Amino acid sequence: MTEIFNFFGNILGYLLWFFYTLIQNYGVAIILFTLVLKIVMFPFSINQQKSMAANSKMAAQQKELQKKYGNDKVKLQEETQKLYEKEGINPASGCLTTFIPFPIMIGLFYTVQNPLANALHLSADGIAKAVEMLRQIPGLGASFSAQYAQIEIVKHFAQLKPQLTMFSAAELTKIESFSHGFQFMGLNLLDTPSDGANIFGTLFRSNLWVIPVLCLATSLVTQYFMMKMQPGMQQQQGCMKGMLYLMPLFSAWLACTMPAAVGFYWIISTIFGFLQTIILNIWYSPADLNAKAEAQRVALLEENESKRKPVAGAFYRNQEINPQPQQRATAKSGASKTKTKGGKTNSDDYLGMKK
Repeated sequence: MTEIFNFFGNILGYLLWFFYTLIQNYGVAIILFTLVLKIVMFPFSINQQKSMAANSKMAAQQKELQKKYGNDKVKLQEETQKLYEKEGINPASGCLTTFIPFPIMIGLFYTVQNPLANALHLSADGIAKAVEMLRQIPGLGASFSAQYAQIEIVKHFAQLKPQLTMFSAAELTKIESFSHGFQFMGLNLLDTPSDGANIFGTLFRSNLWVIPVLCLATSLVTQYFMMKMQPGMQQQQGCMKGMLYLMPLFSAWLACTMPAAVGFYWIISTIFGFLQTIILNIWYSPADLNAKAEAQRVALLEENESKRKPVAGAFYRNQEINPQPQQRATAKSGASKTKTKGGKTNSDDYLGMKK
């Protein structure tokens, strides 16, 4: 699984490196990087918004079905399927749009976590040798996390440069340039806000405490307003609703123990996600989407009804112009009869006349 996510990170790293070469600042590159991806994924967000609006519209009807057929699971499933068909809704339509952003988000994390491999795209053999060399350095080898070894190499490049003989001169130049671009608004995005074993004892040793605090604040504010703007989220109860508030706390704890660049990306992603939600609710609000869907459904019914009427009219007109054999026989026999002076038909008189 790690290899798959690292593959996504390697691909997305080309975009991140492109922005870095233009700006020469990793923080600004992350902002542009996240913005572009949000724009690319916006159509998926629209589809997800439509799916949420449709499910919100049907929530009341589904509750009625559950009350009526709650004890009969088979019947409940049948009636629910009929309801989906009647409303023209595919219950699985929102699943794809929900899962597609996940590998991209994980890929972004791996891009930030492994800058030598996924941003600079250096050789895997050289990176492996550099990490092994880092383990042998007294003091530093025991203090750094192997998970963030590549960040440590970039962070301490000035001290490690004489030992990084496994890289070519061109690769060393790229690493050196990269190591100078992690200062953003007075923050070194390569540093970790605190130690995992002693978070509160080490959190305020530098100004990086602002990263986990902003991570928590932006997540809570976003969750609060999203619940206000999206009726579907308000209907969640129990542990599911509690998870909406536990996840911001968990993300803040991770932001404390990971390099600041990772937490900074989460903050920027959360902010852009919140702005995206506002835009979606202005242009694609659930009420407008449901009204539009209902208008389309009514128009489709009227169109189908209008198609049926001409077919019936054409049938009767066809009967008048081209009568069936039985009708033609009746008409012929009627024509063979003559009428008397009193207006009545008399076949004997007709036969007599023939004589």
